[in-house]
Parts: sequence; structure tokens; C-alpha cells
Amino acid sequence: MEVEKYFLAIVIPEPFQSEIWKMKEYVAQNFKSKGALRSPAHITLHLPFRWRKDKEDVFLEKLSRFKFNQPLTVKLKDFSVFEPKVLFVDIEPNELLNQLQKEVVKFVKENLNLFNEVGNRRGFHPHATIAFRDLKKEQFRLAREYFNGQSYKAEFTATTFCILKYGPGKWEVYKELDFTKA
Repeated sequence: MEVEKYFLAIVIPEPFQSEIWKMKEYVAQNFKSKGALRSPAHITLHLPFRWRKDKEDVFLEKLSRFKFNQPLTVKLKDFSVFEPKVLFVDIEPNELLNQLQKEVVKFVKENLNLFNEVGNRRGFHPHATIAFRDLKKEQFRLAREYFNGQSYKAEFTATTFCILKYGPGKWEVYKELDFTKA
């Protein structure tokens, strides 16, 4: 039985996708952390999970039924960290985004019987990662200092979330679903 890996996220649109990608490349070149280059800039709504490849059509059909019925404004603002290795573009607090994430997790639990979100003790803290696991302590300190001196602001309206699928060495957008269609 072959399984695939997936996760659910709001993928940040252009031109901000390219701007954040340049930040990831800067981190890779200057702070030796390439891990964040394995996925597009995104806000995770449901952590990665495994699903049987032969049942993928069931998974896609069920997920296509998810509805939130409301677009939401996402504001990216400056940078922050999760100690000891994660550096990210921060997202301004957003009650609608929090509600969307809770509803996605609930829907996935009830309709796909997936429960892996309980392992996330930090809770939902929306962000767009620019460096993580492979960032060494000293490099983390230097990167943090560099980005503390920078500012970043962007805003977009989200009406979709994406299913990302793990391929050879990276995550790619597999399917985009509009959550505002009634």
C-alpha cells in the first residue's frame, strides 16, 4: 500500500510569493539554511499527514466540500521567530484566519478521520517560514539580528486554500480549493 504526504495551507499569492522566496534564498546563501526552499511561502492550516495513494480521489472529493463562505484579509507584517531555529514573516492577528484554521482541522477530523493536529502544542500561530530546522544556532542568531533590522508589509485577500503534496525533495501545490463557493 503506497502512501503520499500532504498538508493544507493558504499559499501566499504573487507578488508576495516571489518577495518571500527572495528572503528564503537570502537565508540559504547567507545563513546556510535551505530547508524553507522546499515549499512555496504559505500559512499552514493543517500539518502534514499521510494518505493512501489508491484512496486519493476520496480525499480530494471530501476536501472539495469544505466551505467557509467568506474571504479573509491576510496582513503580513515584519519578522519573528520560534526559538531555537525558526525565522518567519509574521501575520497580524486575524480572528477570521483563526476561525478558518479551526474549521479546517475540525472538517478534516470529522470527514477524513485525521487527528495529527493534537501534537502541535504551540497552537495556531500563522506565519510564513523563511528558515527552520537546518538553521544552526549561531546562524539563527545572525539571521535574527539581520531580520530584526528589516521591515515587511503586505496584504492580500484569501479565498482559497491548497493541498500541497510532497514530491521528490519538495512540497508542491497539488490542488487549489475555493472555500468561498456556497
